[in-house]
Amino acid sequence: MAMTRYARQMILPEIGAAGQSRLAAARVLVVGAGGLGSTVLPLLAGAGVGALRVVDHDVIEESNLHRQTLYRMSDLGRPKAEVAADALRGLNPDCAVTPEVARLDPARARAWVAEADLVIDAADAFAVTYALSDACLAARVPLIAASVLGRAGHVGGFCGGAPSYRAVFPDLPPGLQSCATGGVMGPAVAVLGALQAQMALSVLLGLAPSPLGLLSRVDLASWQVTGFRFDGAPEPSVAGPVLVGADELSPGDTVIELRDVVEAPEPAVPGARRVSPGACASLAPAPEERLVFACATGLRAWRAAQGALARGHRAAVLA
Repeated sequence: MAMTRYARQMILPEIGAAGQSRLAAARVLVVGAGGLGSTVLPLLAGAGVGALRVVDHDVIEESNLHRQTLYRMSDLGRPKAEVAADALRGLNPDCAVTPEVARLDPARARAWVAEADLVIDAADAFAVTYALSDACLAARVPLIAASVLGRAGHVGGFCGGAPSYRAVFPDLPPGLQSCATGGVMGPAVAVLGALQAQMALSVLLGLAPSPLGLLSRVDLASWQVTGFRFDGAPEPSVAGPVLVGADELSPGDTVIELRDVVEAPEPAVPGARRVSPGACASLAPAPEERLVFACATGLRAWRAAQGALARGHRAAVLA
């Protein structure tokens, strides 16, 4: 281990040589190598986290670059996970980086969470957040999740002995948008990503007080930082829509693609039926049929599935 590399943080009495050894032995799963990931990943690699698994199915686009500062114009069209892995290896060869150019579905979530000491949700996809929370709760693995839109966002520590994301957010709030529709400022993303990294390192080092069971909200429009602890929050009795992967679909499932052909020239799965979100209420599936809704972030799919369940139909969300 290159001691001089970590000298400035090892000076801290709460870290020292023992803490640095804990970081070197840590295995962290980071889902999302976009805006949040562009800040989280270099900070974790720079701090000396021993192994990072970076999961992202997407490629780099020019519209990413105002906030995804890990990438350059020469990277356009390349997979984010692979480019991020190359950059992190260049930053710190002590860090073993495994890129996964794949979508995170519930099966992959369970498998990868089982191999991690801590999970970071840096994806702009609500279905991914709930899939990770479910897997982390079952495996008792800490989850650091963040969300940012416009100039505000929140970050929190879930599972690993603390309540899950579903315990704090059992339902998506009305009017919620994604970065693609609502917009976002790069510095706000970096702030939330840095807080994720600090929370993750605190958990790995066992620092007190623990960020597990803590939710912080940062509003850079009003310059306010607020937060609360949710250590005693009960898990919801009704978990909400089931999340399924493409390989978990059954013959009785009908996949409903909520994106039009402009947004998604190819549907989520071959043979998916395209239906606009506003027309979902008119769907009348057979009693044995399950509607599986798909979209880009899981936001529209989650709401459509909730509506179908409320009408007495079987429904799920494609992760």
